[in-house]
Amino acid sequence: MKNLRPLSLFCSTLALLPASVALAQDLPPAVQAVEARGAEVVGSFDAPGGLKGYAARYNGQGIALYLTPDGDHVLIGSLLDATGEDLTRAPLEKPGYEPLSKEMWQRLESSTWIQDGAVDAPRIVYLFSDPNCPYCNMFWKQARPWVESGDVQLRHVMVGMLRPDSAGKSAALLQAENPAAALNRHEAAGKASKLEPLEEVSPKLTEKLEANLTLMGAMGASATPAIYYLDGNGRLQQQQGAPRPDSLAEIMGPLSPKR
Repeated sequence: MKNLRPLSLFCSTLALLPASVALAQDLPPAVQAVEARGAEVVGSFDAPGGLKGYAARYNGQGIALYLTPDGDHVLIGSLLDATGEDLTRAPLEKPGYEPLSKEMWQRLESSTWIQDGAVDAPRIVYLFSDPNCPYCNMFWKQARPWVESGDVQLRHVMVGMLRPDSAGKSAALLQAENPAAALNRHEAAGKASKLEPLEEVSPKLTEKLEANLTLMGAMGASATPAIYYLDGNGRLQQQQGAPRPDSLAEIMGPLSPKR
């Protein structure tokens, strides 16, 4: 099973989007009861069978609520038709994919990252990266053909979470005279890397690293590398961990033929 998953309402980062429906007091009492338990309604949609659909988030996950025709009961989950087709995904397309992809991409752009690849590369891929992460190193190696051909620019959003010296090492890379060169030396060396952590990290740099880690959690990622890219439809997609070959091709896009 692929580890790729679309970032729509089924992602914790819906917290970044403003609610687009009426205030809670304008919602039916049964839906308000779900909100009282911690859910937040962010949109509504038409549903078959006399149901009324509501898009909501709960505990960092997107959920669909279906109000029954009597207005007194709410069903939570996916709605399937007689053929087994999921009828929930399509209605959530507009309130989910489009605004979320734009918002999340902007958040990634404004984070603190190290550029790896050509400035004018046609494809950009973000990853949350820890200097002590062997799978980040694996993905760095996997990505070399695309980066070196100029097809992809990787943006390493540095975090410090795996070991006590991770934050210091991330700070050392970010503070290097040439962060991109420092990062590539570190990744190329692998286990033999001589990267030393900063003994004292400035408050400003600490704040940036903490902001990156907060963003990582808000985007539903709990391990590195957490990889994000836009698919052919402009939707933000996520890959947790170093990808398998088929997933790698989806993430990186076509590779230019060797000259």
